[in-house]
Amino acid sequence: MSLLPLEANPDVMNKLLHLLGVPKKWSIVDVYGLDEDALAYIPKPVLALILLCPGTDQFLQHAEQQIEKLKEEGQVLDSDLFFMKQCVTNTCGTVALIHSVANNADKVGLEDGPFKKLLNDIKDLTPEEKGEKLFKSEHEAFNLLSTHQELALEGQTEVNPNDQAKNHFFALVEKAGHLYELNGSKEFPINHGSTTPESFLEDAAKVCREFIARDAEDVNFTVLALAAAEN
Repeated sequence: MSLLPLEANPDVMNKLLHLLGVPKKWSIVDVYGLDEDALAYIPKPVLALILLCPGTDQFLQHAEQQIEKLKEEGQVLDSDLFFMKQCVTNTCGTVALIHSVANNADKVGLEDGPFKKLLNDIKDLTPEEKGEKLFKSEHEAFNLLSTHQELALEGQTEVNPNDQAKNHFFALVEKAGHLYELNGSKEFPINHGSTTPESFLEDAAKVCREFIARDAEDVNFTVLALAAAEN
């Protein structure tokens, strides 16, 4: 099955967010800038940032170097951190959204339903097994593959379903005092250092700025936030 990529469109992503069981007091919003003034306009609290990056040679090279360095040096990974591998092409947007929600399930008050039950059922599986189970669940009320495809079709950008997306989504979340990058195409989560719920937005924005600086000539970056819904 050839899937379309999910568009970096808050309206589309909010439909998926709420289908997963996230109450409507939370939403995905655009982040229009990463400086202090722009961040001040984002509704608080912010529980996750989602960065859409161009899949350039610089992006891929940095990812490879980062992984090799961490394999040698090691890093702190919280045992309760939810991380899944992306097992289906063009689903990185959905994976980023799941990472954002699954690591904040208690904070958002995730509602009882098929997705919450599935998260609980797979919590002790490997990242690869989590990805397989989530995308191959055929629960009558929750089929992630068909839901992703239906919402991707609502996007405003025309794409060929047989082409692999050139841009890539990943999530940044706070867990147990650490800032984690959760990218389903990487071997494991990336710990970007200490943070707190109060400083998370500024700390995550700094990580986003570093990604953008490495590809400063490319304009194909988009930042979204999982935040309190505006009244």
